[in-house]
Amino acid sequence: MKKRVIALFFCLLIFSGCASQPTPTATPSPMDEARETLVRFFDLLHSKQYAEADALYGGDYEQLQIFNADADPSDHAALWAWSCEMSGLQCLKARNAVINQQQGDTLVFLVEFSNPDGSQFILGPCCGATEEEMPPVSQFTVHVTKNSDGKFLVMDMPPYVP
Repeated sequence: MKKRVIALFFCLLIFSGCASQPTPTATPSPMDEARETLVRFFDLLHSKQYAEADALYGGDYEQLQIFNADADPSDHAALWAWSCEMSGLQCLKARNAVINQQQGDTLVFLVEFSNPDGSQFILGPCCGATEEEMPPVSQFTVHVTKNSDGKFLVMDMPPYVP
């Protein structure tokens, strides 16, 4: 009987050692958090979830108000909707976002966007300029900064096509 108890004890010891151990969850780095905020912001704008996107925006609304001077300036979702759907902001999904530099609590990303058909968005020359005078642009600078609450916010609007 004593041998059975000892054998059972060793079996339990062996099986308990094989039991899955909880894996520690890695907390995302500030750079990862900033990138996730940036991608989510543009995804929300693209899917016309303007109020949700606005919660991730910390920049100026002056340009959005210029796009729609008749709108209530405090209705940010309406300003985003008008600007994305009627005024030329290209509210596209980010296809690639790479950190270019860090300036204090602000991370500067180079962002590429996807057209609705999946091709890369390229901003061509504007307003009668030639490609030599205004070379096409496929990477756009976007600043993401951490506010006083420790939350990352996108500070720049999507590209604009007049």
